Amino acid sequence: MIKYERPISHAARWARGIARFSCGLFLVAVLAHRFGPLTTPHLVAILIFAAGLAALAVLLAVIGLVRLWQVAAVGGIASFAALVYAAVPLGVAGLGGYAYLTKPAIYDVSTDTVTPPDWIERPAADQGWLPRASTVTPQDREAQIEAYPGLTGRRYDGALDRVFRGVKTVAANTGIVVVATEGEENAEADLEDLAVKPETGAPADSEPDNVPVPMSRPSSIMADRPAGLRASDILLQGEWRSPIAGFRFDVLIRLREEAETTFVDMRVASRYGPHELGLAAGFADQFLHALDAELLGIAGD
Repeated sequence: MIKYERPISHAARWARGIARFSCGLFLVAVLAHRFGPLTTPHLVAILIFAAGLAALAVLLAVIGLVRLWQVAAVGGIASFAALVYAAVPLGVAGLGGYAYLTKPAIYDVSTDTVTPPDWIERPAADQGWLPRASTVTPQDREAQIEAYPGLTGRRYDGALDRVFRGVKTVAANTGIVVVATEGEENAEADLEDLAVKPETGAPADSEPDNVPVPMSRPSSIMADRPAGLRASDILLQGEWRSPIAGFRFDVLIRLREEAETTFVDMRVASRYGPHELGLAAGFADQFLHALDAELLGIAGD
């Protein structure tokens, strides 16, 4: 009798091991970035390395499948498992690469591309091996307008204090952690709303005592306000992190009262890297739609 022994595909076994390692490295890096001390530049470097290992595993898995087809070599299950493990890091790398190539190379988006609101506390972070320009150029704003034409501010037919309460509610619901505010006192009720009502039985023409007199704001305080900010504006600056990977974004919201309406502008910038991959623009659009729903009934053009 002749006993046939199937050959063993070592490429398939190596493919499974390498793919399993790359998938595990990818998951640990994402968790360390989301809940631990790993910074974004280090995360990107690890993800690229994990994707490279996954690509190598796919190549070895294909060799294993070819050997299975040609000489019935043992390793078909190992090759299939390698492809499953490698799909996770390669899939994320593919989505990131697609966004990098199709989205404009900008890291800062604003609903006001002419006079965007200035930061209360300018974000600072060590960019590591992901350097970027320190300022946003007019060409960057033009690229934003071309890529995200629908990203515009909102005008609401409501008082400043009413809109400001809605902004704070939506900010809390979307996970924005407020780090600084400017001009919040402008949301307080106007002096006309605080007029002392005459007591019952008092003459109608009697004048209330101790009527507060509005005072001009000290010039030293006005000098500390960000450039382009009106005295009646409100700025709210915070930090937002993407739900899964935990990428950090700096958020700035400006409220400006104009006649009987309140205009809301928003600025979102990636904390690290020269590219926001469409995440900043997507979050700004999501926030403004949530604000429309919160202030339903007073939204204007």
